[in-house]
Amino acid sequence: MSQPSPNLEFTRRYLQALEAGATGEALAAFFHPEVRQHEYPNRLTPQGTTRDLAALLASAERGQKAVAAQRYEVTSELCVGDTVAVEAEWSATLRVPVGSLPAGGTMRASLGMFFTFRDGRIVSQRNYDCFQPF
Repeated sequence: MSQPSPNLEFTRRYLQALEAGATGEALAAFFHPEVRQHEYPNRLTPQGTTRDLAALLASAERGQKAVAAQRYEVTSELCVGDTVAVEAEWSATLRVPVGSLPAGGTMRASLGMFFTFRDGRIVSQRNYDCFQPF
């Protein structure tokens, strides 16, 4: 059996860090300084958005105020060269109400995430987040 690529292993550690609530320097360690994250339009971000490193870190801090815990259940993953593609089922226990979900409720989404690596870190992340009704 072949060993997973370093980029795939790195992506798995990144998702584990997100589950553990990593912020600040602990989270920044996963990203190349020139990182760009593209979140395509979804129910939470209707216009979509693009974030640089500072905006990614600020978003993680805001997320800690809204989400008590989160989980990424990877359903498929693929690595080709410097690109990793992940499909995952995401769930989060809310600290605050969102739409019809109460504080303490669970928000769920099916995710498609595509990562590009440079110098062993994530330089591009593209998210296609499909939220269940809330």
